[in-house]
Amino acid sequence: MAAPTLAALTGAARPPARVAERRRALPDIQFDVGDFIGPAATVDGVVVRFPPVYSSFVTVALTRRPTARDRERFAAALAGLERRFPFAPRGVLTLIGYGRPYFDRLPNALVRSSVPRLRGDGARSAFEEAIPGPTDPGDVTIERNDMVLVLRSDSEAQLAAAQRALVLPGLMRVTSRRLQFVQPGLPRKVADAHGLPFAGAIDPRSPLWMGFADQQVGGSGPPAIVTFAGNASARETTARRGDYFDHGSVLHLSHLIEDLERFYAQPPAERVAAVFRSNPAPAPRVYVENTFTDAGDAEREVAASGRVGHLAAVQRTSRAGDGTPLHIRLDGAGFDALDVVDGVPRPKLHFAMLVPSADRFARLRRRQGELPVERNGIEPFVRATRRQNFLVPPRRHRVFPLSELR
Repeated sequence: MAAPTLAALTGAARPPARVAERRRALPDIQFDVGDFIGPAATVDGVVVRFPPVYSSFVTVALTRRPTARDRERFAAALAGLERRFPFAPRGVLTLIGYGRPYFDRLPNALVRSSVPRLRGDGARSAFEEAIPGPTDPGDVTIERNDMVLVLRSDSEAQLAAAQRALVLPGLMRVTSRRLQFVQPGLPRKVADAHGLPFAGAIDPRSPLWMGFADQQVGGSGPPAIVTFAGNASARETTARRGDYFDHGSVLHLSHLIEDLERFYAQPPAERVAAVFRSNPAPAPRVYVENTFTDAGDAEREVAASGRVGHLAAVQRTSRAGDGTPLHIRLDGAGFDALDVVDGVPRPKLHFAMLVPSADRFARLRRRQGELPVERNGIEPFVRATRRQNFLVPPRRHRVFPLSELR
C-alpha cells in the first residue's frame, strides 16, 4: 500500500473502545477469538461484533521444504510475538494457514493419510485447491502461495511489527500484503480523503464500501461448525476429535476489485435489494439483519422478480440442516493498487471465509452464480482477480504441520 494511501487510512481511523480482556488460554481452534475480541453490541436492533480495525493478509512463498531448525525458528518467532503483544485487538491476533504448494513439499502418503476426506465422497480430500466460480473472469489467478499469515490488530504499526517478526529470512518470501480495514465510517473517510466520485453516497456509518454492515453475529456460525470435526449441527469430513487436523478448517482467500461507480449509480432501494434480497427488500439502512428463511428463498425471489439478492443466493448452500451458518467471514474493505491496470488505488473487498471443506465453498460459489438471472446480487459490481484455499491447522500444529512426521 502506498504511503499516502496508508496515511489517509490510519489518520481516519479512531481507536475503538474495547472491554479489558481477561487472561485465558489461547484456543486450539485458531479462529475461536470471540472471547478475545470482546462482546457483541446491538446497533439499530441488529447484533454485531466488530473485529480488530486492521487485518493484514500476508501471503508467503517458501524457498525450500522447512527443516527441524526452521520449525524451531518459527515456533520461537510466534512465541516471542505473543509475549510482546497480547492476543487481543490492542495487541495482535494471529492465524496461520498453509496452501497446497506447502503440502506438495511433503510425502504424498503422509498428507493423504492425515488430511480428512469428505464424508459424502471418501475419494476426495476436504482440502482442495480453489476453483474459479461461474461469474469469475477468465483471467482470475489461482494463486500458489505456501502460506498465509493473517494478522489482526487495532494498530497498523503493530501489524507491520508482527510481519517483521514472523517472516523468517532465507525461508520465507512475501508475495503480497493485503491490508483490510473494518470500522464504521472508515470507508467514507477514506473516500473523502481521496476525492472518490461516489464518496458522498457512502453512508458515514458503514464499515464497508457498499454502505452496509456484514458483521452480524447471526450471519456466521460457531467456530466448531467450520472445523473438520464439526459439531452437532453439521460434520462434513471424516475427522474425529483427537485427529491431527480435528480443529482445522479451510480458509478461502480472494481479492475482489469493486466497481462502486456502477453500484452507486443505482438508487438506495436497488442497492439493498442487490446485497440482501428483493422479496421484499429490507428498508435501505446500514444495519440489516442477516435473515435466513430456507434454502429455496433464492428460487422464489427469481420467480417473483427476475432477480436475486446476494444474501439469498449465498444461502442456497451456506446453512446446515438446522439453519446454522456453515461459514465464518473475515472479510472487509481494502484500498490499494494490487492488480489495478493503471496503478491507481481502488476500493477492494479482501474476502476471506472459513468453511469446513473446500467443497463447501466451491458449491456455495457455483450455486450462487448459476442462477439464470442478469441481476444476480453484487456479482455485476465485483471482479475477482485472485483466489486460493489454505488449510488452517489447529493451534497445536500451526508450525509447519506434518513436517515433524516425515
